[in-house]
Amino acid sequence: MMLATPVIQMPTISAVKAVFSSNPNQHPFLRPHLVGFCLRKPKIPSTTRTTLFRCKSQLQDFAPLTSAAYGTLLFSGVTKSGSKGSLFGGLTGAALMASAYYLMQSTETKAIGDALGFGAAFLFSCVFGIRLAATRKPIPAGPLLGLSICALVVFTSAYLQDRL
Repeated sequence: MMLATPVIQMPTISAVKAVFSSNPNQHPFLRPHLVGFCLRKPKIPSTTRTTLFRCKSQLQDFAPLTSAAYGTLLFSGVTKSGSKGSLFGGLTGAALMASAYYLMQSTETKAIGDALGFGAAFLFSCVFGIRLAATRKPIPAGPLLGLSICALVVFTSAYLQDRL
């Protein structure tokens, strides 16, 4: 199997001199009033234009990975803190994210898994937001709130894609 090597086209620098021709529109770089350099990308006909680097995945494709990573993060909070609230919250979050991950693996239950992930991320966004507002300490509630909002965005995108 041969691998195609991507070719990156760099903009070309064209030297432009004062040229007086009968047809000033014959070339886009040559105008009678221009003298100097012109930095433009070369014109490529639309039939031969190809996209060299394209990401075909969308945000909702990362929902299973997000649920696994977010569940692991919530579970890791159980081992670092010794309080009963942290233990209950971390185990609950890990169980919800594990359930969401399991449901996302099948096409029949993917929408339910996305909804469960959305609900859990929304719940923990609220919990960490309230904790941040109550304690006024940015650590650990601030980063956890940011990660919860990022997970919420991913699960919202996945749920809306499944519903449409």
